[in-house]
This record gives sequence, C-alpha cells and structure tokens, in this order.
Amino acid sequence: MSEINILFLGDIVGRPGRRAVIDLIGKINTELDTLKNQGLIDVVPDFVIANVENASHGFGLTRKNHLELCELGIDAMTSGNHIWDKKEVFEYIKDSQKLIRPLNYPDSVPGVGYRIIEKNGIKLAVINLLGKVFMPDIDSPWNELEKIMEEIKKETDLIFVDFHAEATAEKMAFGYFCDSLGVSAFCGTHTHVQTADERILVNGCAYVTDAGFCGASDAVIGMEFDNSYKRLRTYLPDRFDVADTGVAEANGVLVTIDTETAKSVAIKRIKHVVDFNKENKKMEG
Repeated sequence: MSEINILFLGDIVGRPGRRAVIDLIGKINTELDTLKNQGLIDVVPDFVIANVENASHGFGLTRKNHLELCELGIDAMTSGNHIWDKKEVFEYIKDSQKLIRPLNYPDSVPGVGYRIIEKNGIKLAVINLLGKVFMPDIDSPWNELEKIMEEIKKETDLIFVDFHAEATAEKMAFGYFCDSLGVSAFCGTHTHVQTADERILVNGCAYVTDAGFCGASDAVIGMEFDNSYKRLRTYLPDRFDVADTGVAEANGVLVTIDTETAKSVAIKRIKHVVDFNKENKKMEG
C-alpha cells in the first residue's frame, strides 16, 4: 500500500499565525525528532495546505505575505469570504500558482476554485468551498462540488476539500456529502476553534468539523481581547486588531491517504504552541 501524508493548517491569522506556521514547518524540516517526542508529527508531509484568508493583519492576504508563504513551501493556499479584504489580491490572484478562492463564487470572480497539484508523480486536487448558513449568499456549494467532481476525477481520485463555513451542522452534512462523492479528506475552517471530532467516514473520507487556526493563543480567535469585548458587549462598531501576546499556536490536521484506493486511513489533530518570548531569550543567551 502506498500512502501520502497531507498537513493542513487552519486559518492563519496575522503575523503571530504566520510566525507559528514558519516555526512549525521549520521544525518539521530540521527538528522532526523533537516533534516526534512531543507526539505531534512523525513524518515529513508530502503536501502542505493552509487557509490564508486572514494571514495579513487578520483580514485578507497581501502580495508580500502571499510570496512569503509560497517560499515557505506551502503547496496550496485555500481561503474564504475574507480573501477579498486586501484589494491588492485582485492584482495577483490570476497569476498565483497556489492561491484558491471558494469554488462557489460566480464564474466572473477572478481566481480558481480548485487546483490539482503534483509532487513526485502524485496528483492531489484541492477544492475550496464556502458555506451558506450565516455566510454571504453565493452559489450552492452542493451543486458546485457535484458538478466539478467528474472533471476532477479524470485527472485524480485524491481529493481534498476545505469547507469554509460557520454552522457546525452544515459542515457535518457537507462532510457526509463529500464522503458520498468520493472525496478523500474534508476539513472545515472559518470558526478558528479546533474541534475534537476527527474521524474516517463510512466511504473513507477523513473528516474534522474545524481544523482550528494559526495565531495568538491569548486572544479571541486570534484577535485582541479589549476590542472584541467592547464590540460584543456594547454592539458599537470597533476595529478588530490582531493580538500579539508572544505565545502563538499552529492548529491543523495530518491526514494519511492510501493512494491506491484514494481513501483516508488516518487523521490526527495537530496543535503546535510556541512561546516566542522564550525563543527570543534563547537567541539572546
């Protein structure tokens, strides 16, 4: 049996999230034994996918940060409703070889809704879709996925879906829908809180309701506490600022897929916490 391992990282939120991801990927490449001893990751993943819609100041993705993440070795970048928040994305999304916007935006919207990436002779399709419950009123993710599956399966049966959605029930239902269509792995994103329900569904699709986020630990889903508190308590408009408390985390999952059957055989939650205050002291010492 031949297997591939996919590391998927949940929503990267601002500079703390980027730093946590850089630290994790750096340690995978240079300190894998340390991660093994911590019980986090014991293999170098064949593919790395990350949701980047909040990577720049918590909203959207600048060209600079897009290039930074590309150079880091991320193979595909999924997104969501916030990908358009930095207007410069319209200048480079057509040229990006890695960025994916949700498939169920209208065809006139720039960018692509899925990509087929190839490494070492293995082709993996990565699809991004946006939920509809408590989300922008765009095209049906159910119809769009169903329409595109036949086309994708002409090239590969290895299919990964990032479903960017708010409602837990919608994610669960869509996960089972993906499983019925032959999707290999499904990860929910958007809520930034990692769920403890990872499992393999009946037809072999790896599933988790939400992969979590990459960002500041002592924060409100990556955002500074005071502004979040004021906005939620007073209902008055206030700016959300990315928290930067020195401690950050990178959350996601490691999925193992049998390339012969295109079914997942394992899914493991990942939570890598790094205290940059201590790291800085080590460097100074």
